[in-house]
Amino acid sequence: MQDFSPNRRRLLGATAAGAAGLALPLWVRAADDFPSRPINFICPWPAGGTADASMRAICQVAGRVLKQPITVENKAGAAGMIGSQALAAAKADGYTIGQIPISVTRFSQLGSLKADPRKDFTYLARTSGQTFGIAVLPNSQFKSLKEMVAHAKANPGKVSYAHAGVGGATHVGMEEFALAAGIKFNAIAYKGGAPALQDTLSGQVDMLVDSSSWAPHVEAGKLRLLATWGEQRTPRFKDTPTLKELGFNVVVDAPNGIGAPAGLPADVEKKLRDAFRFAVNSDEFKAVAAKIDAPLMYLDGPDYRKYVQATYERETQLIERLKLKDLIEKG
Repeated sequence: MQDFSPNRRRLLGATAAGAAGLALPLWVRAADDFPSRPINFICPWPAGGTADASMRAICQVAGRVLKQPITVENKAGAAGMIGSQALAAAKADGYTIGQIPISVTRFSQLGSLKADPRKDFTYLARTSGQTFGIAVLPNSQFKSLKEMVAHAKANPGKVSYAHAGVGGATHVGMEEFALAAGIKFNAIAYKGGAPALQDTLSGQVDMLVDSSSWAPHVEAGKLRLLATWGEQRTPRFKDTPTLKELGFNVVVDAPNGIGAPAGLPADVEKKLRDAFRFAVNSDEFKAVAAKIDAPLMYLDGPDYRKYVQATYERETQLIERLKLKDLIEKG
């Protein structure tokens, strides 16, 4: 005898609809199907820089895990905030993800990012840090950081440096160093590290301040490294002192992070977190990270969110101490 009860009819109907791939709501099928097409990855920096190289490498590995290509789209400008703004405004379906510079914690408070990093992003992974440094041409009059500082003290505002954008890590770190050293620089802003490097190599500015885009040029003798900004000397340039050991209590590593718009479905978020956890720990990514002097600093999404929240609070104090609102207006 057949069962024609209401519960039985509902069960049969749902089974038939599921088999046809029709009536189930999108949120039910989203995680099972995800990803069913290529994923777009927003990199908020120009192609050719160290952050771009790092993100392309990690996306290649994560794409293989997810069995869909992850296409990197460069949306540069405003010290990384144009790309960050686009990411925050994207559809929260997992098909638009991107790098989130830690400077979102600063720019959101300065008003140049119309998003709140505490609630407008889904955090997937913190990946690797950066090795920042100050580099000059081989024929520069500055043979050491000490000589540069002495000259800058005698000539306030005359020594120029190229950086990747007003209010970004390279700009703020250099101004923090200037404050500690009691000197004043002429800061020249670019839309990322790659164009800043090119103008330094062509002699348009006195110094380059960047993550390690300078590294191969230092090794080739085309640039000379005056100092790095980490807690310790970088193994690749072990003869170059840090700002800290030279007497300036400034440490900047600005780790890269990966995220998505807020509201990502939980199962989609988990798939992405798992893919990028695997990618960060892959030999392929580790090799690229070592090549660009990017120390691994992995955190899973929830821990990365806590890190962002703590950094947001520290940035509130830094903004006041460096008078960053005034610097932004002048920049």
